[in-house]
Formats: sequence, C-alpha cells, structure tokens
Amino acid sequence: MLRKMRKRWYVAVIEPHAERPRRSVHPLRSRARQSASDLLALPKGTIDQGEQPEEAAQREVHEETGVRADLVTKLTDIKYFYVRNWGDHARVFKIVSFYLFLYRSGRLGNISQEMRVEVQRAFWLPLDDGPERLSYKGEREVVALALEYVKAHPELGEHAANTAH
Repeated sequence: MLRKMRKRWYVAVIEPHAERPRRSVHPLRSRARQSASDLLALPKGTIDQGEQPEEAAQREVHEETGVRADLVTKLTDIKYFYVRNWGDHARVFKIVSFYLFLYRSGRLGNISQEMRVEVQRAFWLPLDDGPERLSYKGEREVVALALEYVKAHPELGEHAANTAH
C-alpha cells in the first residue's frame, strides 16, 4: 500500500512480532543472520472463505496496518515452497498475490490487540528504500514493480494527494 507525502512515495511495511513462529522460506529466504526484530515485510495473509484474492489483500492491509486503501492494480504473483519449522514440518507450496493499493484513510499502526500478536509495528518506509530494506527477495521485487508503476503513472500522485487525510 502506497501513500504520497511531502512529494515522496511511501510504502506501508510491517515488523512481524518477534514471538511469531518463524518459517524457512525458499527461494524468498530472509537475509542472512537477520533477527526477528529486523524483519521487514509487506502486509499479507490468507484468503477467507468466500473472499476474492483482492478483497483478502485489502482486508489484510487494513488488519495489519490499521489503514484503509483503494485497489489500483495487481502487481504480480510469487510462487514458492517453504518447510514449516513447527508442527509437522511439511513442505508447503504457496502462491502470494500482491496488489498495489493507495492510502485512503486511517492511522498507520492503529491495529487491534488480536493483530498485535502477529504485527509488532507498522510504519511508512520510503518506496525508494523498499528494494533494499525489505527482508524477502520476492517482496523487494514487488516493491520495485510498485516503484516502476508509479513512475509510469504520474496521475496516481494527483489521486493520492486528493484522497490523503
């Protein structure tokens, strides 16, 4: 989810809670020796029964960041395997769809107590910094796609300025 502030684009990122179960993710392996508190990720989650993927993405953005956003476009799907490091240690195939959203309203970090089990904090990261700062390779690539998209669609900046509160 993006927001334009002070003539600069920002992306909403989260720090997952340090006590959340960690996964070994391939090929989206987190950077070497990165501690849980250093983990920076994009909001994402599971599709609830009856939801469309873009509806789930919008709901997850709100639940994990506290803000409301408007769908702009789908950016990409990332496909990968990971091995659970809890429970049955099963190898799991996963597809994560990423969408570009523009900030509409709300205060970043204003999340429910229940969600604080998963999300330690949410904050605005300069979009230009995302390809270097996010922990997972696939998410760094997603942010690079978002950066390309906003550069190719300067009219988004006008829309963002008209909807920001």
